[in-house]
Amino acid sequence: MFKKGLLLGTTALLLSACGAADETTEDAANEGTEETTEETVTIRVASHLPPMTDVVEIAGDVIEEGYEVELVEVSDNIQYNEALLNEEVDANFAQHEPFMEMFNEERDGNLVAIQPIYNAIVGFYSPVYDSLEDIEDGAEVAIPSDPTNEARALVTLEEHDLITLDPDVDKSQVTDADVVENPYNFTFTHVDLLNLTAAYEDGVELVFNYPTYIAAVDLTPEDALILQADEENRFAQTLVAREDNQDSEEIQALVEAMTSQEVYDFLDELAENGHLRPSFEPGE
Repeated sequence: MFKKGLLLGTTALLLSACGAADETTEDAANEGTEETTEETVTIRVASHLPPMTDVVEIAGDVIEEGYEVELVEVSDNIQYNEALLNEEVDANFAQHEPFMEMFNEERDGNLVAIQPIYNAIVGFYSPVYDSLEDIEDGAEVAIPSDPTNEARALVTLEEHDLITLDPDVDKSQVTDADVVENPYNFTFTHVDLLNLTAAYEDGVELVFNYPTYIAAVDLTPEDALILQADEENRFAQTLVAREDNQDSEEIQALVEAMTSQEVYDFLDELAENGHLRPSFEPGE
């Protein structure tokens, strides 16, 4: 069973996109897993944008009897981890494991990567250039301001021989300071992940982005100048829980639902359009 909810907490207001049902403030503020009836246990999952929220909804439709999934939609890339850390939700689905690890380090958190679900096809988009051959000396390059996605962007540039990174630095931790060869004399501009699409609209020559965000200007990975491979799925969008509930029956039921054939079929359809690659095989 699936439903949407509203989360009220001291850290932030998590917004429900389509208007949650008529819940009381007391119901909305309840933290953690709660029983809505004697037979049904509600699993609260914080998520952000499609297709992540779509996956949570499908999981709620197919989860085993006795459980229901409540989608708690958030409006930025901070709230879903704070809500999980503060036990306002039971799990979240909005990030890759390196981003979660960064949060744990910064907040002394206890979040745990449970199950990779899909790998978004990321890359660089340009409102100016039609091919790599068009890139000019001194071009501005917009990269994410958070360390993990900054590293992902720089590795993508290196994969296409546009820069060279220091080989002695872990590829998941590199910054623009680790660029040892910059043949195009790129100027790197750090931009919040949610503002990268605006950088594209502002005419920045090369802009790193995710399909979820670049879709706001009617672009898809097919429009990207270059794409990242990430064959090891290190940056796959991942279901995350906490150390204290990762082995619970509720989380195991959620994992089974999120790796169901129904979720896989939905992701496989998106994969045909080049948006992502599923990171699991149903039934495994």
